[in-house]
Amino acid sequence: MKDVFRALADPTRRQIVTILRDGDLTAGEISQHFDMSKSSISQHLNVLKQAELVYDNKQGQYVYYTLNTTVFQELVGWTMGFLDKGEDINE
Repeated sequence: MKDVFRALADPTRRQIVTILRDGDLTAGEISQHFDMSKSSISQHLNVLKQAELVYDNKQGQYVYYTLNTTVFQELVGWTMGFLDKGEDINE
């Protein structure tokens, strides 16, 4: 979970995650949304991959990046656990 929070702490990586909600994209397509070098985008994508928030899929000569929704489901479940605890205290 530590890697997930570290990855999502950066606004650029959060924006990449938001962009990927609409579908799979290559690093080049993702980089078109930013005013930074493609190598910087690749570094951000590597951090997201290490945190298992995205995975890559080679299709021909292109590598597509996809959200790993399982990690987000686990994160939401973990967060919801705090809400459930709060409700138990008030009962």
